[in-house]
Amino acid sequence: MFRLFIEMSMLAFEAQQAIWLRGMRLAAGGPAAEREASLMIREKLSAGQDAMMKAATGTAPIGVVRGYRRKVRANVRRLSK
Repeated sequence: MFRLFIEMSMLAFEAQQAIWLRGMRLAAGGPAAEREASLMIREKLSAGQDAMMKAATGTAPIGVVRGYRRKVRANVRRLSK
């Protein structure tokens, strides 16, 4: 249970980084902001579908959270460039 708490806490921290970085990209406007907005919607739909499939197939909650964290960290790395 403690590991799940740690994973959820890290997800919250990393998600805040991604939100801030995306906000900066969107605030800049232009074609890059339009691409980012479109990508954001596609990623959210895909992540939701992945989480539902994992839950439906019996994946433990920590596995679902780790899947989200992997995607969030990838976004933070991409947006930090």
